[in-house]
Amino acid sequence: MAKKRIALTLFILVLTVCGCSAGNSSDKKITLTLWYWNRGLDDKLIASLENQFPSIRINAQKIGGDFKSKLKTTLAAGSGGPDIVAFNDWVTEMFPNSDRFYDLYELGAKEIEPDFLDWKWQLGVSPQGKMIALPLDTGPTALYYRADLFQKAGLPDDPQEVGKAMGTWEDYFAAGEKLQAALGKDVKLTDNIGGIYTQVNAQSDKIYFTMDETFIGEDASSSMKKAWDLAVRASKMGLLANTNGGTSEWNAAMNNGKIASFVGAVWNKEILMQAAPDTAGKWRVARAPGGDGNNGGSFLSIMTTSEYPEEAFEVIKWLQNPENQVKSFIDINLFPSAVKSLDDQALLEKEEFFGGQATGEIFTESARNVKPSYFGSKYANLNGIVNRQLQSVALQGKDPKEAWEDALARVKKELLR
Repeated sequence: MAKKRIALTLFILVLTVCGCSAGNSSDKKITLTLWYWNRGLDDKLIASLENQFPSIRINAQKIGGDFKSKLKTTLAAGSGGPDIVAFNDWVTEMFPNSDRFYDLYELGAKEIEPDFLDWKWQLGVSPQGKMIALPLDTGPTALYYRADLFQKAGLPDDPQEVGKAMGTWEDYFAAGEKLQAALGKDVKLTDNIGGIYTQVNAQSDKIYFTMDETFIGEDASSSMKKAWDLAVRASKMGLLANTNGGTSEWNAAMNNGKIASFVGAVWNKEILMQAAPDTAGKWRVARAPGGDGNNGGSFLSIMTTSEYPEEAFEVIKWLQNPENQVKSFIDINLFPSAVKSLDDQALLEKEEFFGGQATGEIFTESARNVKPSYFGSKYANLNGIVNRQLQSVALQGKDPKEAWEDALARVKKELLR
C-alpha cells in the first residue's frame, strides 16, 4: 500500500508540474521586430508598447545609413526582414513588391480608414487596391518668409495678407521683383530651382504617371511641364539664390538675410531654426503660392514573413491612433495624419521663432487640402533626372529647351529598364 501511495503521489506531482509548464508556455511573449530610422517614430511610444501589449516583446531596431537600400536588399533576398517596417514617402517604390507585405485591409484597416486624411491614406494603397502601408506623419507645405524683409520692400507681411497677395506662383514671382527693386539684387526671393519644381509638383494630382504607370510628362499640360516652366522662369528672372538645403551655403544665406522666403514642408521649421538662429522672431508662415501640397511623411507596413500579422497590426494601429499622433507631434514634431489630431490644441501653440505666430494653423489647413496624387514606382529616379537638368539650367546656363529634351530622353531610357 505504501508503495502505491508513493507512486500515486509522484504521478500527481508529475501532472502538476506538467500542468504548470503548459500554463507557462501559453503565457510566453511573442516578439515583433520593428525597423525604423532615428526620429521616424516616437521612442517614448515604442518604449511604452510592452505596457500596452503585455504579451508582446518589441525588438525595435533603429536602422542607420541608407534605410531604403537595406530594405530593398532584404526584399531581393526573398526571405527574412522585420515584422513591422517603416516606409518614407517612397512608398510607391514598394508597390512592385506588394506581395511581400500583408494587405492591411484584410487585417481590419477598413475600420480605421475614416480616422485618417484621405489623400495620405490612398498613398499607401497600390493601383490594384492592396493597402500595404498605414499612414504615419505628413509633410504639408507652406510659404516661409522673412516678415521684416517683406515689410521693408513694401510687401504685405501679415500671413493672411501674404497668402492672398501671393496666391499664385506668378504673383509670388512679381513680389520677388518688387522685393529686389527695393532691397537690391543680392537679396533673393527663394533658394533654388529644384525647390520650385518640387513644390509645384507637390500641388498636383498627377506628377509623372497615371495610376496604370503611363508616363504623362510629354503632355504640354502636365504638372511636370508646368513645374519645369515655372522653375525655369524663376531662374531667368534672377530670383534664385542657387543654394541647396542641407548645405552650409543655404544655412548662411538664411541666417544673413540673403534669402527672403521659400516654400517648404512643416518639418523645415526645425531645420530653419537650427540653420538661422540669428533670425529668430523674423520669420512667418503663409499658405503656399499655387495651392497646398505635401512633401514627405512616413508609413508603417507588415512584412509577410511575420508570423504574427494580427498582433503586428494592433501594434501599428495603436502607435498611429489620434491620441498617440498628438504625443508624437509634441515629442518629435511629427505632423499628424489622423483627422482628429489636427484639431488638438497642441498644434496651435504660439512659436517665438516665428514672431509668436501659431504656424500650426497654416500647416493644418494645408494638410486638409492636399490633393490625392499618385507618384509611380519610379518617381525618385525620374525626379533625379529632371532635377539634374534643371540644375544645369540654373548653374551652367544650359538652354532650357535643350535641357528639357535631354530630360525626356533620359526619362524614356529609365522607363525601359
